[in-house]
Amino acid sequence: MITETIDWIHSYKANGRRPDKERMQALLTELGNPQKQVPCIHVVGTNGKGSTTAYLQALFSACGYRCGTFTSPYITCFNERMAIDGRPISNDELEELCQAIKPHLEKLEERYGRLTEFELVTALMFCYFAKEKPDLAIIEAGIGGLHDATNCFRAQAVVCPSISFDHTETLGDSLAQIAEQKVGVLDEGVPVIFGAFQKEARAVFYAKARDTHSPTFELGKDFQLRRQEQTFDFSYHDFALENIQLAMAGRHQQDNAALAIMTTLVLTEKFPKLKPENYLGALKTVQVKGRTEWLLDNLVIDGAHNEGGIKSLRNWLTSQYSNQSVAILFAGLRRKPLESLLELLAGYDVSVTSFSFFEAEQLDNYPDSYPRVAHFEEWFQRAKADPSTLYVMTGSLYFISEVRERFLKQEKS
Repeated sequence: MITETIDWIHSYKANGRRPDKERMQALLTELGNPQKQVPCIHVVGTNGKGSTTAYLQALFSACGYRCGTFTSPYITCFNERMAIDGRPISNDELEELCQAIKPHLEKLEERYGRLTEFELVTALMFCYFAKEKPDLAIIEAGIGGLHDATNCFRAQAVVCPSISFDHTETLGDSLAQIAEQKVGVLDEGVPVIFGAFQKEARAVFYAKARDTHSPTFELGKDFQLRRQEQTFDFSYHDFALENIQLAMAGRHQQDNAALAIMTTLVLTEKFPKLKPENYLGALKTVQVKGRTEWLLDNLVIDGAHNEGGIKSLRNWLTSQYSNQSVAILFAGLRRKPLESLLELLAGYDVSVTSFSFFEAEQLDNYPDSYPRVAHFEEWFQRAKADPSTLYVMTGSLYFISEVRERFLKQEKS
């Protein structure tokens, strides 16, 4: 039964990625405006949304709040896209939600056309949270922000970890245009917490914040982090949190965690149970599947699927493994600028492969200069046979999802 339900949801994928805020708002009105029934944080940005969401959820949950999350894409199963305190929606609950929403779709689609899959899933998520009533929900935007299906509620705060190039066919081909789409979710007076951006993106955020009279909290300007070898310190005015340890590696993860900490400080008045003494224990347990996740002692997977993600991966490898042999296996989607992404990994031993997703780039279409790996499972065996080399599997999160599933099945058999 759950397979049929998820197949029904995926049947809307054929309608593409075209956003329609009027259609989305009409659907939510038909459903009784569930998006207005639970306070939410909106997480936008190019990279780091999933990790920042996970850090936020860990902090709120550790302080006694029931905290919902909405993320995409999923790595293990569809249900994990909507969760409360890290527990995905059950099959029964998902089936009930789908049955409840179906009667509303026919009437809506006569006037506005058929939904996209993301619109449908977003509506299901808001209905789930309205029914379960967590104390807070953290909503990760899909693509962009201004025209995204999630841009239908007034947030408690907007958080943006990064701005870089991705989905340029939809969001624009300059950092300023992309930033306009991301910060387009900002409403009057809503605080915005954001990372250290390049000049043109930063200017867009400040201009929008002035228009909406929104308080701004910029990493490196309003709050600081000081990096140690394995930990970091956070400071904001007279508040300090020291020796913060994370399970996920990389400077970008420290930045994401710092944004989450700053967001809790901004919202403490509205959520008075937030206590920083709970933060160290909560943060060091956070691991997002498919983000610098270790499958073996020398095999790591990371969904670095765009320019910003590849640069973060490269920076981590440079800082931590400059004296070790590193072999990288990459697979991406055909709609991405794969050749330019691969060029960012110049200097490493890079091979390419493919996987069984309908948008995956076919192996023969990669540049001839990169060795081809017909079956990515070879990397599992190479890593086991060569413990002196660090093996990295990266690219599309859909690729990482398939890799992770295949690896775990092999280990169990």
